[in-house]
Formats: sequence, structure tokens, C-alpha cells
Amino acid sequence: MSYASTVSCLATEAACYYCINELMRLCRSFAYLTVKDRLPTILTKVIDTIHRNKNKFFEEHGEEGIQAEKQTISLLSKLRNELQTDKPMVDLSDGHGDRDAWNQYRQRQQALQGSEAVSWFKSPWLYVECYMYRRIQEAVWLNPPICDYDVFNEGKTRSFFESQQAMMALCLHFESINKNVEELSDNHLQEHFYTLLKVSLWGNKCDLSISAGMENSQKTSPVESLLSLEPFILVDDSSMVWSTLASARASVRSGQSVRVDLVLDNAGFELVTDLVLADFLVASGLATEVRFHGKSMPWFVSDVTARDFQWTIKQTMAANHKWMSKSGARWQNYLRDGVWSYHDHPFWTLPHEFCDMEADAADLYGALQSSDLVLFKGDLNYRKLTGDREWEHTVEFETALRGFAPAPLCSLRTLKANVQVGLQPGQAAKLGSKEPDWMTSGKYAVIQFHGPKAPSTPVESATEQ
Repeated sequence: MSYASTVSCLATEAACYYCINELMRLCRSFAYLTVKDRLPTILTKVIDTIHRNKNKFFEEHGEEGIQAEKQTISLLSKLRNELQTDKPMVDLSDGHGDRDAWNQYRQRQQALQGSEAVSWFKSPWLYVECYMYRRIQEAVWLNPPICDYDVFNEGKTRSFFESQQAMMALCLHFESINKNVEELSDNHLQEHFYTLLKVSLWGNKCDLSISAGMENSQKTSPVESLLSLEPFILVDDSSMVWSTLASARASVRSGQSVRVDLVLDNAGFELVTDLVLADFLVASGLATEVRFHGKSMPWFVSDVTARDFQWTIKQTMAANHKWMSKSGARWQNYLRDGVWSYHDHPFWTLPHEFCDMEADAADLYGALQSSDLVLFKGDLNYRKLTGDREWEHTVEFETALRGFAPAPLCSLRTLKANVQVGLQPGQAAKLGSKEPDWMTSGKYAVIQFHGPKAPSTPVESATEQ
């Protein structure tokens, strides 16, 4: 039995949830090692970060800050012990607005598993990871006056500054396009779009949750790396994304608006690649409005929050580099003028799959329905799009979405988890015979599109390496 097919109580679904229970004997599984090793490592780093900042808490809040630091560490240490000893998961006890939704979800999981406790190693992997990050935030929220502290901020800040050279190169590249963007032919616009879309795709390699918070930044020019990375794109639906935007562009010429929604993943270098892509969409007339969607709390180590979003633009404005600072100033103007906007919604930090969005977050689903294109960045969004299930690799992307289709959508993702659909027959077997960890190494990537009359078209080149 494979690890992903162990939850018989969910057999009514097209494919089973990834669950941890069977991983106790399948110890080489990426999910098992994540829960056994990577998540405790992340918790340990969070505890260390809070402890190292106790002088800061004392300076800002006096003895009350020190007590909050101690109590937060105590809760996090307890959480780490629960994880490592496979204790039952418990309800959240803070007063945050999503608490009831989380507790109801846990209770549904308990009902599905019957008499067996919903514990760390006997629950769906996606739920386990999300639950841990929510419990980290609970520990902080329960301890004012440090309840606004972002335990992952140091790593996100470091990642930004360590990627400065790559950001400068990218901003310089964009300015070379932007200076005469209005004069470019459609063919040249298409070429530039493909370039910046793939820069945004490969920016997803910089993921601090996968590296457990270790250094993971971009050192080289992202544009110069694209040609060598091309063979590792397993599914490339770039042309379908372009066609969707090019068709919508006709609306701009007739005075109508075109909106692109970008569901963000990581702060740092990846966020800058997303901002440059969004800048191109506006400058080229492919979009008149871009809505960015981030997390409402610190999440998966490096995910973008409102604070990260605003901080990144301000730091880009302040950079000691002509074209980088010019980009930052233009981005700030987009926000001021309403061309760009940042949004967060509690649904993005719930454990729910996206096929549940219409029922559980009708307001968010309705908002996305007004979009001309929704771009989903990163691995976690892909897992939620596909339900993190044991799909056959040849299953169509549309099938794995299970009805989630508020608008034309595209996933830009480097592979870091054991789920991938939309491949050609035999493609996964070829990859697995050469690289057993092809689904988790971050070496491979996909650009997968779903829209009216637009099925995915996998490419074979990556299997020939």
C-alpha cells in the first residue's frame, strides 16, 4: 500500500488524501520526513528566534514582554512535544475570527476517522502542516504584548537582502523593455511575457518552508538562467495563458478593464519576480488592474503578508540602484492609484481545499469570478488546488480541480510535494527511474492552465535529461 492511499474512510473521493499513519513504516516518504524532521526543526527555529529577541521585547514592553516571551516559548515547546509524540490534535483556544472554522474542520476529521484519534501522524499531511502554522500563531496571539510579532520576519528579511543582485538584474531587464513597451509588436510582447512569466515561475524555488528556514535566496540573474531551466518544465501552458490575456487585451482597447489576480506564495526574491510580472502586465496593456492575494498571518515560514508586501515595495524604492528604486516608486504609484491592490482573506490560511471555496468562502469565490485570469503561485496553492491526493500523474488538471473554476486560472509551481497531474503517459516513470525525488526536489516545474476549451499540453523534454 502506498502512503497516500491509506485513508479508506475517504474512498468516496476520486483519490485518497495523503495521510501520515502508514508512513510509520514507509520512512523514506517525503511527507513522513516532513512531519518527523522538518516541522520540528521549524518549531525549534521559531523558539530560538523568540528567545533571541527577549531583550527587544524587554526594551519595548518591560517585564510584561519577558513574561510573554516565556509563555510563548512554553506553548511552542508543548506543541513540538505533541507533534513528536503523535498526540491528538486539539481545538484552538484563541479568540481569532477563524477559530471556529478550524475547530469545526478538526471535528469533521475526527468524525471521518471514527474512534481513531486525529493525531499528528494519523491525519492528512496538508492539514497537519497548516495546523502547525496556525498553532504557532495561536501561541503568539495568546501572549500580548508580543502578539503582533512575526516569528518568520528575520528569515524573510534576510532572503530579500541576499537576493539583491538578482533583483537589480531583473529590474534592469524590465526597464529595457518598459522604455519602448508601447512600440513593441505583439510577437515581441509575447516573448517578453513568456520570459517574465518563467522568471516568476522559477522564483518559486526560493521557499524557506522547504529549506526549514535555512538560507534560500537567488544569487544569479534570473533571466540568464531561463534557457538552462527550460528542459525542467514538465508542463508548459504559457501559450494558453498568453492567449487568455491577449484576448482580454482587446477589451482594454475598447475601454473596458482587464483584471489579473495573483495569489502569492513566498516573500523575498519570489515576490519581486511577481511584482515585475505584474508591472509588465500593466505597462504592456495586458491588464488594467492587478489584485494581489496574500496571507492574513505569518504562514509556512516565508509566505507573503500585508506587512511583507508593503515592506518589499518600500525597500525596493529605497534601494541604492537606479532601476530598482525606479521600479519601487512605480509600484507605489500603482497602489496609490488603485491599479494594484493587496487583499487577504481568512480562507487562504484555512486547511480547506480550493474546491471548498465556493461553499466555505462564497465572497472570495465571487470576487475571483470577476477576474480575467487568476495566477496561483507555488506548491501549497497547487496542493490545495488538487486536494493533495494520490492522483495518477496522467489525470487532467481540470479533473484534479474537482469543479474549482471561478475564472481562467494557471498554477506556476516548482515541485516540492508528492502530487503532480497532467503529465504524458510514461513521463513520470521516466523521471522516477532517474531521480526518485523528482516531485520534491524543486528541480522541476509546471505552468498549468485551466480555462474554457484549453486543456493542458505536457511537454516531453524534461523526461529526456
